[in-house]
Amino acid sequence: MTHAPTPPPFDPERYRSAAEHYERGRVPYALALIRRVAEVTGLGSQHRVLDLGCGPGPLARSFAPLAREVIAIDPSPEMLTEARVLARQAANIRFTAGSSYDLDPALGHFHLIVMGRSFHWMDRVNTLKRLDKMIEPAGAVALFYDSAPAIPANAWRKVWHDIREHYEPNTGPHDHDPNWIRNEPILLDSPFARLERFGVIEHRAIDVETLVQRALSMGSTSPAHLGENMPAMVAEIRAALADVREEVVETSALVAWRSNS
Repeated sequence: MTHAPTPPPFDPERYRSAAEHYERGRVPYALALIRRVAEVTGLGSQHRVLDLGCGPGPLARSFAPLAREVIAIDPSPEMLTEARVLARQAANIRFTAGSSYDLDPALGHFHLIVMGRSFHWMDRVNTLKRLDKMIEPAGAVALFYDSAPAIPANAWRKVWHDIREHYEPNTGPHDHDPNWIRNEPILLDSPFARLERFGVIEHRAIDVETLVQRALSMGSTSPAHLGENMPAMVAEIRAALADVREEVVETSALVAWRSNS
């Protein structure tokens, strides 16, 4: 049995000042990945999807055309404001304030729960126990991520990370935690223990302003976190990475079903 470490303190304000930078800065999930997850989970137009920790709603918007309804939850009012603007033409998405601690069967049952870069902020064991009461028997949980292969086209990433590290050491949510446990063993000890991973690797066009926005979209280097150091970090990124034109990214999903499904 794997015991998860104490989750990070719940802070609904963590991404308050990052919200306006998130959509422009973060790596979009490949449409082919969205379609693949919908296919393998059997998602159809009769089903409901829950986007937990939705941020500005990229997953909610991607899955909305494939489902009957998407409920998108986030604790940040600023993120929800951005999400509602970006999804104004999607009639079947309902955005609501809340977090994993607010999960309740009263929300109804769902065929698919999606999380984009958010599960690591939660009490993961507790969240999966709550979701077990809300997911249909053949339903699934899908955790979405992005990463970058260590190839020459991505050499600039070290410079970008080093600049961020200079202004905010320990830039990841668990960089400081020697007891960090990956999501896979947490899932394997949960009701959702049948795991498969799917990924799409692509060339993407990029520019230095996107990299500025990406840095400001991170909780640890958001405007509120940096304070008066923000202009210096932005200037350093612009000076060091002005010539960046591309990146190679992998957007992936770890999909988890119940063992008996």
